[in-house]
Amino acid sequence: MTAPAHDAHHARQERPSRTALGRALLSAGVLTPDWASAFAAVPRSGFLPDLIWPWDMETGQSIPVSHTDAPEAWYGYADADVPVVTQWDDGRHTGTEPGNVSTSSASMPSVVFGMLADLDVKPGHRVLEVGTGTGWNAALLAHRLGAENVVSVELDPTVAAQARTALDRFGLPVHVVTGDGLQGCRERAPYDRIIATCGLRSIPRAWVEQSRPGGVVVAPWGTHYSNGDAVARLVVADDGESASGLFTGSVEFMKARTQRRPLVPHAEYVTGSVADGDASSSTVTEEHFLGGRFSSQDFVLGLCVPDCARVMAERDEGTRAVWLYGLTDRSWACAQFRDHAATRVWQSGPRRLWDEVHAGLAWWTVQGRPTVERFGLTVDTAGAHVWLGEPGNPVPGGAAA
Repeated sequence: MTAPAHDAHHARQERPSRTALGRALLSAGVLTPDWASAFAAVPRSGFLPDLIWPWDMETGQSIPVSHTDAPEAWYGYADADVPVVTQWDDGRHTGTEPGNVSTSSASMPSVVFGMLADLDVKPGHRVLEVGTGTGWNAALLAHRLGAENVVSVELDPTVAAQARTALDRFGLPVHVVTGDGLQGCRERAPYDRIIATCGLRSIPRAWVEQSRPGGVVVAPWGTHYSNGDAVARLVVADDGESASGLFTGSVEFMKARTQRRPLVPHAEYVTGSVADGDASSSTVTEEHFLGGRFSSQDFVLGLCVPDCARVMAERDEGTRAVWLYGLTDRSWACAQFRDHAATRVWQSGPRRLWDEVHAGLAWWTVQGRPTVERFGLTVDTAGAHVWLGEPGNPVPGGAAA
């Protein structure tokens, strides 16, 4: 359910929480002056449904908040720099408690405006947005460029319909297409800018083909190793045959539905006991291996160990097990980290996944532990390739999109 129509008026009204958010974003340099008027005119609250599940910083989880039952709390979260889930389980979820998998949301305002800054739109530009979601991002673009210059594609028909309603209510009738945004929208091409609001594991060739030479593609990209992404900013070559550019920072987005990580049924990998694998020990510690949320380390390991999924168990009495699963065969590895003791490792299958991870960590260390901003991505007729520093300097492991 979209927000009640009367909220279009209330959403536009200035509130202390929204003023504070704007000041914080401006102070951090995330909200640039050229986007300030769009921020003021197009509040996120006008695009949220009655029931939302914002990320609560104190509890570290998504919590249900109803506009009907708790309007002050609802507006407080709408005006906060937190992600807000608006759909669970591809729309099959019912009830107020969170579902199993979040499948549509309104991203953190800091992330939204950071990616819009990367997009670098100019008057007269035509923009394709992939992943309409609530419609807020499309509305910001439409306020800046005119609704006639924005095309947005949304796979979920219900989500698309709700976004159209919200956009029309704000007088920003963006052309919202219900369909697969990974195919672009050829009938409205070419585009000066393309932006994706979903995490990708492969950059569609169609986006390059539907861009003007010199056009820009901004999209969260990553590997199946973890849920983390990095924002790729790709510039389309003059011949229109390729696009290339650096990553601008770490993020985490809901994945495009057709590019979600495949299931990893543990029992099909480990048919007996973990002890059936080849045993060894390692000096790599839990802290060294895991890094932190949005760490460049996870991103790099995903590049160095392609077609691999990492699954972490909860810490229990000073130990933690981390599993690695090959996605193209049934290779697996398990590392058991223990406080004040050597790490125990078991691995099995054609690939020695732990050995690959160990080699990736060593390579990253030798390179000076570069952050995601040192890496880049090129999409051309041969596929997609990740590099360090400059094109032609590939990352070991052969990771490609």
